[in-house]
Amino acid sequence: MTELKNASPLVAVAADVREFEGYRWHAASETYVKAVLTGAGGIPVIVPSLGDALDIEALLERVDGVLVTGSRSNVHPSLYGESADPRTEPYDPARDSTTLPLIRAAIRHGVPLLAICRGQQELNVALGGTLISEVQEHPGRHDHRAPVSEVQAERFAIRHPVRIIADGCFARIVERDEIEVNSLHRQAIGELAEGLVVEALAADGTIEAVSVRDAPGFAVGVQWHPEYWVTTDAPSARLFRAFGEAMRARLASRGRLAAAE
Repeated sequence: MTELKNASPLVAVAADVREFEGYRWHAASETYVKAVLTGAGGIPVIVPSLGDALDIEALLERVDGVLVTGSRSNVHPSLYGESADPRTEPYDPARDSTTLPLIRAAIRHGVPLLAICRGQQELNVALGGTLISEVQEHPGRHDHRAPVSEVQAERFAIRHPVRIIADGCFARIVERDEIEVNSLHRQAIGELAEGLVVEALAADGTIEAVSVRDAPGFAVGVQWHPEYWVTTDAPSARLFRAFGEAMRARLASRGRLAAAE
């Protein structure tokens, strides 16, 4: 039992599919896998986007958490009732076919889930919500895209406030009513999925954080990028720490169940 309590949780990390040098790659950015290690105390396992060929139920029996990452690609509009548009490319249908059922299964089984940027958008679509494309072009909305720069620290700079909804699960995590975040996105939640609860809002009304209503386990999405500053930004660190604590609690619980059997 002591070994289980001290064990590092295994974290399934969503993969993008990219064509490069004549090969088809399934990959995740190093910032996410390092944040799993340093911020959540977990061991990242990159999950290939193989759609129906992947046994998601078997995967969730072996991992203690799921991280759905951000990405340059957008969720395909057909998945929320709209037509594809070259302006909202690139798409990654292989990822969509994997992450949406993975999200639903993780919630159903109570596997701790953290969804970041594209991940929050996938979470909303997976539960029946819609997205707004090119949100910066909508009246009253701010430009949430990254500044044009070849320096990643400038692109991911923390630069705008979000209001934390009082008495929500995210307020309990960060213990503040407002935090500063970084945004690098062209899409945002449109119609909120029925199963989600708004946890944070930008000044222009953009939904910046959500949780899953009545989820049996930790299930949170954020529109910004806490992984980038997890070692230096307190709210980012708190979020990943909460994710890690939820995974270790699940790991310990699974150990007790196994011992009882």
